[in-house]
Amino acid sequence: MARVPLLNPEDVPEQATFVDRVLSGRRGRLINVYRTLLHSPPLAESWFEHINKIRWGTEIDGRLREIVIIRLGHLVSSAYVLRQHVPKLAIAEGMTEAECDALADWTASDMFSVAERATLGYVDAMTRNIVVPDDAFEPLRTHFTHRQIVELTLMVGAYISHSRVLQALEVDLEPDGLGG
Repeated sequence: MARVPLLNPEDVPEQATFVDRVLSGRRGRLINVYRTLLHSPPLAESWFEHINKIRWGTEIDGRLREIVIIRLGHLVSSAYVLRQHVPKLAIAEGMTEAECDALADWTASDMFSVAERATLGYVDAMTRNIVVPDDAFEPLRTHFTHRQIVELTLMVGAYISHSRVLQALEVDLEPDGLGG
């Protein structure tokens, strides 16, 4: 159960403009993370803007973005992140359910390209350690521009933060069928 109550739009009528932006950006639903973050409207709005830029304002393609997010969900044991992205968002970006499952232990799978495997190694290193060793970073240079490496790094950092907040506040899972 969530550690803070989930707010509904009627609980924060002064935030109607922001709630409408979230609803339009989330296909008409106010998901639990925003129902939680509305306790701090300025930070809810900042979070919304930042995560949308991370997800759709980069040169990282949708498939790789979902690979990163789902791997992070496995690494930090975030049922919320996994429920939101598997399989609906991932499949919309061209992944299969088998690939989503394989991300739990990607090193044992041959389902991912060399560039995806370089990214997964980097995601693992960034998530498990503060200092990323050269052998985890260097393979990125072969596959990505400097801009893409920066964007990928910010994406990993944002979703690590996202997962930590969700877990610390014990944000309730969305009901079945409302993921994505």
